[in-house]
Amino acid sequence: MTSSKSRATRRPSPRHSIKSVGLILKWGQHEAVSLAKDLSAWLRAQKIEVLAEEDVGSLLEATALDKSEIAARADLIVVLGGDGTLLSIARLLDSRETPILGINLGGLGFLTQATIGEARDSVARVLSGDYEVDRRITLEAVVKRAPRHHPASEVFTAVNDFVIAKRALGRMMELEVAADRKPFCSYRADGLIIATPTGSTAYALSAGGPIVYPTLEATLLAPICPHTLSNRPVVLPDSLEIEVRVTGSDHESLLTADGQESAHLALDDLVTIRKGRSAVALVRSSHAYFEIWRNKLRWG
Repeated sequence: MTSSKSRATRRPSPRHSIKSVGLILKWGQHEAVSLAKDLSAWLRAQKIEVLAEEDVGSLLEATALDKSEIAARADLIVVLGGDGTLLSIARLLDSRETPILGINLGGLGFLTQATIGEARDSVARVLSGDYEVDRRITLEAVVKRAPRHHPASEVFTAVNDFVIAKRALGRMMELEVAADRKPFCSYRADGLIIATPTGSTAYALSAGGPIVYPTLEATLLAPICPHTLSNRPVVLPDSLEIEVRVTGSDHESLLTADGQESAHLALDDLVTIRKGRSAVALVRSSHAYFEIWRNKLRWG
């Protein structure tokens, strides 16, 4: 595992290198629209092209694109909303590692760390090149179907976590898990969470998992309500490839990525999860991780 210091990268980019900024808003949030209008006008005054989704593009006097096009074109992504809004764009960036600045509309978020009052100053700091990014690892899941099933395979990306669970709540499932092709564990549980350090403060935390410092290179496995009490959450090096196979007779199961994308799993389908090929570059705010943890988790 690398140190947190080595995972923070200073980006001394000159101002002119950022020529376009994508504004991603939380849908139906009036405060997000109001702030986006202000930022859009200010950015355009700085001769920066503003990109926004088609439903708000004209309102912000921005170039209207769909979210995947914004991910492909923007030199900087500014998210106005919560962590879920940020996750929805982060998975689309692929290998570009475009810096993402998260502005939280409520209190501090685990991913959207800047406050509304800090929004313009935070954007200005990035435009001037005076900022650092944390490179958060991602996970890639390949669903390989049993020969009798279609499609043959599907690929998903997660920033927080993958969850394998029953479609029917409260139904137990049986899973065989291998790490680097070596038998690891047989789970009888309501499901299994495979999370990044970033995702350790999401669903995995509710399942009793530990909080992992977000810049560590690790993968967290947390069973959901295991029927064997000795099945506890574990932290593994992210260099290990995790294989999960549904072995129970009831095959109404789902693989979910960041709680936003999903695929049906059938009996004997194999899910292979490995470290993603690229990271997500989050602009580091002035708020330390410990401050955010204290704030969000009410540690006092």
